[in-house]
Amino acid sequence: MTVSAEDYLAVVTETIGRVAASQREAVARAADLIAEAVRADGVVHAFGTGHSEALAMEIAGRAGGLVPTNRIALRDLVLIGGEPAERLGPMVERDPEVAHRLYELAPVRPTDVFVLASNSGVNGAMVEFAMLVKERGHALVAITSAQHSGRMTSRHPSGRKLGEIADVVLDNGAPYGDATLPLPGGGAVGAVSSITAALLAQQITVEVVARLLAAGERPPVYLSANIPDGDAHNTALEARYAGRIRRGS
Repeated sequence: MTVSAEDYLAVVTETIGRVAASQREAVARAADLIAEAVRADGVVHAFGTGHSEALAMEIAGRAGGLVPTNRIALRDLVLIGGEPAERLGPMVERDPEVAHRLYELAPVRPTDVFVLASNSGVNGAMVEFAMLVKERGHALVAITSAQHSGRMTSRHPSGRKLGEIADVVLDNGAPYGDATLPLPGGGAVGAVSSITAALLAQQITVEVVARLLAAGERPPVYLSANIPDGDAHNTALEARYAGRIRRGS
């Protein structure tokens, strides 16, 4: 295999097909949990660190997505929690104590459900957050790389990994190290986890909406803010969840 855009496209296409086929049942089970929460007036909280934050952005506050969604981010520690900017150092995602502060800062209710994304599934903050979510009685969906996580040692004191804690685990199909095209001198280029995680997030969202429609309900779905009447439509729906969903940076 050479290093080219065409080869990368071939790998991505194959990986997407494999993930779509192998994760069909897990997507359905995740959609069941989320639809149940939404029908009970719950909110979907999405959290990812590093590049996995893209998964949270795919779920929360996006055109065509569910309105009752909230994105949790490490910068909440500073923007909402008032901690100094220096708190957001490169190792913050490995600190288990961060999870407790993030949960405290989030507008969480008992009926809410969580979607957590981590390619490795081993960092302290993510594992601790997952454990805390389950201790508080919430349903939990995880998106991770089975191959990468399987070759890693947990960085959490418990020795556990994200995929061992969640109610539903979806494999994003990424290889160990995420990148896909080997380089002659070692290493690789062309990561895929963000692409497949976005696919899974959108598949889950579509399936949740399908379940709400089947129950005779009108799904609370965003319109693009960049079309006529988009703002008015979205503002009216967001009012139902005042104080429970955050939009912004």
